[in-house]
Amino acid sequence: MKFQPIYDIAEICFRHGITQAVLCPGSRCAPLTLAFVRHSKITARTFSDERSAAFIGLGIAQETNSPVALVCTSGSAAFNFAPAVAEAYFQQIPLLIFTADRAPEWIDQHDGQTIHQPDVYGTHVKKSYNLPQLDDHPDTAWHINRIVNEAIQLSREFPCGPIHINAAFREPFYPAQGEVISFSKEPRIIESISITPVVGDTDISQLKQKLNSFNKVLVVAGQHDYDEGLIKSLEKFSKHQKVSVVGDIISNQHALSHTVRHADVFLGQCGDDVRKSLRPELLITFGKSVISKNLKVFLRQHKAIEHWHVQLHGAVADTFQSITKNIATSPALFFDSLSDTIKNSDFETQKRENYFRLWEAEEHRTQRSLKSFFSTTAWGEFYLIHELIKSLPPRCNLHLANSMTVRYANFISLEAGKKGIHVFSNRGTSGIDGCTSTAVGHALISEVPNFLITGDMAFFYDRNAFWHNYEVPNLHIFLINNHGGIIFNLIDGPSSLPELDQFFVTEQKLSGKALASEFNFDYSKIETLKQTKNAIKHFLEFDGRTKVLEIDTDRSVNKSIFDKFLQHVKKGYET
Repeated sequence: MKFQPIYDIAEICFRHGITQAVLCPGSRCAPLTLAFVRHSKITARTFSDERSAAFIGLGIAQETNSPVALVCTSGSAAFNFAPAVAEAYFQQIPLLIFTADRAPEWIDQHDGQTIHQPDVYGTHVKKSYNLPQLDDHPDTAWHINRIVNEAIQLSREFPCGPIHINAAFREPFYPAQGEVISFSKEPRIIESISITPVVGDTDISQLKQKLNSFNKVLVVAGQHDYDEGLIKSLEKFSKHQKVSVVGDIISNQHALSHTVRHADVFLGQCGDDVRKSLRPELLITFGKSVISKNLKVFLRQHKAIEHWHVQLHGAVADTFQSITKNIATSPALFFDSLSDTIKNSDFETQKRENYFRLWEAEEHRTQRSLKSFFSTTAWGEFYLIHELIKSLPPRCNLHLANSMTVRYANFISLEAGKKGIHVFSNRGTSGIDGCTSTAVGHALISEVPNFLITGDMAFFYDRNAFWHNYEVPNLHIFLINNHGGIIFNLIDGPSSLPELDQFFVTEQKLSGKALASEFNFDYSKIETLKQTKNAIKHFLEFDGRTKVLEIDTDRSVNKSIFDKFLQHVKKGYET
């Protein structure tokens, strides 16, 4: 059978534990599409918009912690996967991308749906492969098998990421009349055993001694999936060593009892004397990006004497321009290994604790400011996001769209008691293009409630997230519609320009009501403070329908509220 090595790709994927496939309609990709659709153990879904489809696949991969197969036809369809591919690369999410292609002799011959597809994603994939042209030689089947096995393994190796497999097909693409598609019973499966690097006893001893020599030690957590084992290790390290842990909302470290959640707030409003007192001697980091610009500026201006970054493998990002040591192990193992560091003298121990208390004091000061501000603040989008986050159920997924939404949520943060809330946000590239589709991917297979907080620009930009035949009743969307976005009103550069509204804010007049009606979603709108409590109560009830709760707000009012919030925090330092 001509396409037998292609059909067997689905079986190889299944044998490696890949059970989810996202397919986009097309003719040239028919052999791949049929392979995944007709495999009884793989769930295949089809989505017409390739850009949205790829982000949906990304969301599924996040939820399952396993690669997802993406399939599209030739031509610009492959390019439309690119935003999600880049997001997956920087967020280290495994995707297996199959793009059908024209035979090489027809490239640059003005044939339809033909572009240069080999290496189309450039350096935004871990590796790109080209399958050999199909023929009857047994080495061709062996070669395809080898490539697919290797690609799956590579997608899972730390750091995880997307892999591209380009497959050029000649017509006919479809099975002949009466031809039965089947899968080889025992395709060759190449297994890979991954062993987590462990820091040797001698190195651990040296790290302990070095750690013991510093009194001002700070841990900063970048974006990270929820990891209960890591949280336990970090909690133990923090308590035993009297070390503060700074974590944005996307770090998923809010369950820690001593997490500094509001560094972005107070580092932007406190005086230079406070910032100088908070400068670390030893900075320990793990995870990916941080949201807080104020934290990044602070750590770049007040560099630590030593900066250790902990991750298993791969290139290390020097975000704070201060790295002195890369430690190749898992963060959980690292913090476990250093929890029982040699004890300092009482005097030195007190110095360590004093620094710990400085961060704790600023965190508590900011928490008090937040509490007093929201108890008296004017009704608006910042207040409503605060009320919603405070009311979320104990176990759910919280998806945060980019731009101002994720920043609002980071200013508010999550309390330690909300440890069952897992936070997701597309902060790999920080684009607005696939925020909704990613949440839809989670909701398609997740058994827990999924909440998306999004602004109007991200929401309407990604409206094709719902253009498919699958219900997502466990997805509820809180839509902040200020008709263009507030973030450009807050940035010093564009906020004072006469072209602000037309060329930066890009004012729009859409409402979520029409979209909700089009897709048969439950829709409600908050228009007054009095409606808030009941509206949120209804929004949190899961009754088998996708829900959209919209607030229609004024950008100038919300800018004023946010400015008052910053002034309120700053006033706490002045008094």
